[in-house]
Amino acid sequence: MEKQEAVVFPMNGGSGLHRYARNSTVQVSLLSLQHQNHALIIYLKNSIGNFFVLWRNAVELATQLINKGIAEKLELSNFASSKTFRVADLGCSVGPNTFLAVQNIVDSVEHKYKRQALGHLIPEFQVFFNDHVSNDFSQHFASLPPKRRYYATGVPGSFYDRLFPNSSLYFLNSSFAAQWLSEVPKELVDKTSPSSNKGRIHYSNSSKEVVECYEAQFSKDMHRFLNARAQDIMHGGFMALVLPACPDGTPHSQVLLNKATELLGVCLVDMAKRIDEEIAVVRGRSGGTAFCFVFGPFLVSVVMCWDVKYHKQKPVKRGMY
Repeated sequence: MEKQEAVVFPMNGGSGLHRYARNSTVQVSLLSLQHQNHALIIYLKNSIGNFFVLWRNAVELATQLINKGIAEKLELSNFASSKTFRVADLGCSVGPNTFLAVQNIVDSVEHKYKRQALGHLIPEFQVFFNDHVSNDFSQHFASLPPKRRYYATGVPGSFYDRLFPNSSLYFLNSSFAAQWLSEVPKELVDKTSPSSNKGRIHYSNSSKEVVECYEAQFSKDMHRFLNARAQDIMHGGFMALVLPACPDGTPHSQVLLNKATELLGVCLVDMAKRIDEEIAVVRGRSGGTAFCFVFGPFLVSVVMCWDVKYHKQKPVKRGMY
């Protein structure tokens, strides 16, 4: 049987009003402020303010861990034979957030060379930007910083599969991307299944069976993701994953981001019902149109940054901090 191609929905590209680059200002402002070492002051007047603070703390922590990992764990001798330091950013979407994250990595590596009096040996940098095939790479590369200190390459494809030759990457970064599931679990949209999500787009107020269905899919996806990356990254290379998370023991329904998603789901379902009613009026009979919304992210983990060592061709995660 021929395998069905997965349907993917990348972030909006182009130059229009609803493009991702125009509507990701929260990430842009936090990344740029942190990159410039400026203080960010947010007055907690409502829950949105709380969300901004949580996001800010996550971004700042991620950058600190990446810089700390490079400063303390990156062995420059591992790359002595190469004149090119290869970095990949998975789930890059359409700048500018990815450019800020990549620039921080380049700056940190260069700083380590200079701190060890090896400034004359600083390699050239090649950065691979990855996202779905349908991502707007044209707009992405048109937005590249003109004064960047790296060579940019696009790598289309799913990061749940292999993307690079064996042991070809020195540093791999993925920020707020790997939480998106590779596909919708079939049980969620099967009305006869105990795991049916009954029209909801998220799991925050769903049954235990629904949550377990999301968990199983996420576990399967991360297994594929990590196995592929273990082959992509060279001995002594680094990988940094930044994922949204919630503290252990916190009910899914109490997570702020989940509350916002639940509200979005209610709005979408209400819109769908109104469209169905309008169709019914036009047809002169009951609508009966089927609408199904399923939201992808699953919050499970925290920032992870580790150097990858190999033993008998199997990856061993070491130096996690």
